[in-house]
Amino acid sequence: MRIDLAYDGTDFRGWATQPGLRTVQGELERALATVLRLSEPPPVTCAGRTDAGVHARGQVAHVDVESHPGVLERRLRRILTPDIRIKSVTAAPAHFDARFAALERRYIYRMTDHPAGPDPLTRRMIVAHPRPLDIDLMNAAAQRLLGEHDFAAFCKQREGATTVRTLLDLRTIRGGETLATTVRADAFCHSMVRSLMGCLVAVGERRYPPEFAAEILAGRERDPRVKVMPPHGLVLEEVRYPADDQLAERVQQSRRRRDEP
Repeated sequence: MRIDLAYDGTDFRGWATQPGLRTVQGELERALATVLRLSEPPPVTCAGRTDAGVHARGQVAHVDVESHPGVLERRLRRILTPDIRIKSVTAAPAHFDARFAALERRYIYRMTDHPAGPDPLTRRMIVAHPRPLDIDLMNAAAQRLLGEHDFAAFCKQREGATTVRTLLDLRTIRGGETLATTVRADAFCHSMVRSLMGCLVAVGERRYPPEFAAEILAGRERDPRVKVMPPHGLVLEEVRYPADDQLAERVQQSRRRRDEP
């Protein structure tokens, strides 16, 4: 089954199941076990593991269970808490894999540099920044980061995992009091988006020139001058997949490490 869902990440310790902690995956798996009367929760795989406090409007997951999609959708909606929204449950096509079949993920990071801070009604998803930001400088820095690179300088590295990614879009626009930065890539490594934002903010504050972004990227290791920005400004907005007849090829391609010949 393919599950399309959204959630307010404020009260979750991220997506991934952690013993004794409330997570989106844990809540969803428990709900599935309850409505399907299973002895053990079925494992759910998502398109992108979000960190603690990060939100999602367009998360996609899959789970291997036997049920009518419409019935499962209605039952999950009844049992899950309001901070998780089940948008749809559908029978997944052959070879569908929420993680490895994805072509790209799109996030938006929202901030405000208004002296009064964010609107109280949106404070759970907009980061208050205490200093003015120049979005032209931020976008000039962003241009230095587009394309396929080793983003080790912007990632919390895991042993044996590659940090090579293809950054497709990185741009900031100002709408009223809010700055919204769109970040699109084929995939992301741990804390990558919030680290990219830390680099752009450092340039936007005029502490460094736009070339600073290329300098950090070339260093290939975490730099204390780049702050990892708070999680609550980040929203997973969309995950894109290929046509059904191209899913198997995409899964095979994604499973191959990018630093392999």
